[in-house]
Amino acid sequence: MITIFYFRMVFMDKITCCVLFGGASSEHDISCISAKSILENIDKSKYDIIMLGITKKGEWFLFNDDLKLLPNDKWLTSKSLKKAYITPDTSVHGIVCEDGSKIKVDVVFPVLHGKNGEDGTVQGLLQLAQIPFVGCDATSSGSCMDKAVTNAVADAFGIKQAKWCSFTKYEYDKDSRRCIDTAVKKLGFPIFIKPANAGSSVGITKAHNEEELRHGMQVAYEQDKKAILEEFIKGAEVECAVLGNDEPIAAEVGQIVAAAEFYDFDAKYNNPESELHIPALLSEEKRNEVRAAALSAYKALGCEGMSRCDFFVTNDTQEVLLNEINTIPGQTSISMYPKLFEAVGVPYTQLIDRLIDLALERGGII
Repeated sequence: MITIFYFRMVFMDKITCCVLFGGASSEHDISCISAKSILENIDKSKYDIIMLGITKKGEWFLFNDDLKLLPNDKWLTSKSLKKAYITPDTSVHGIVCEDGSKIKVDVVFPVLHGKNGEDGTVQGLLQLAQIPFVGCDATSSGSCMDKAVTNAVADAFGIKQAKWCSFTKYEYDKDSRRCIDTAVKKLGFPIFIKPANAGSSVGITKAHNEEELRHGMQVAYEQDKKAILEEFIKGAEVECAVLGNDEPIAAEVGQIVAAAEFYDFDAKYNNPESELHIPALLSEEKRNEVRAAALSAYKALGCEGMSRCDFFVTNDTQEVLLNEINTIPGQTSISMYPKLFEAVGVPYTQLIDRLIDLALERGGII
């Protein structure tokens, strides 16, 4: 069991927390579901909640209605909608509405998965505004979002991972033959192809031959201008939740047994046959090794607040290999991050409290 000790900043009134959800991203729908989960579990006796949604087209609206409207974008039908946005103007320290009124915000909880939210863009806006926010800063968010950058940093810090290579769409269009030959020579088949900047397993394919590899490259480039290719690792897919700023802690390790050939978007969110095991089906010694590797990766990428670090544990040698780091992990009813902390005695409401405290502790980044 993990006991979380923290110092709550003293406010005369409740803390004004803006939960930012949706986003112009392929993961927009998942973000809305995650936001609903957070809003259902946050301690409303401590916080004045402001809900600020971003549409798939990038429009910003204040939303003040039933949480049941959040899934499937039903919130956009609400009569409560009011155009508003977070301004980088530090004198406002919050939100400007279309009628010119302003709302001061103490802290922002970004619940934006994928591009235009988890990649450092929104974090940069909040840093300009000097508003404390939950999660990693702009630099760390961008580095973790771009899997090629993550892998390069991991290599530099000696963190073990699968063999990989990366090509921009420009490079591939200019000489696809060279890119294909380089990848096959270095990685062999099967090969996983991923957009460098995407999440929730969107745009990921597995290639067993050159024809499938070429198709997978096109699928990846539909999501991003850069694709990352990785060797196939035969082993367990495990995840570890990490929490903290300068002295992070790692929770329990969970394991995914995918219903499909691999844990793609459909297997993750639409297939009830996919299994989550908490704790992972590993020895305690191996789970401790995963936790240590998660903390090393978290620190190497400069993470703060929270992240979920994903690994492979190979079947043959039981080697622990970094897969990726998610700086705004899912918060839905089936998501690993809150479940892994619940497994070590940290209830969801307390976890949300701690995430907000870590943001306030760090303050507005200058």
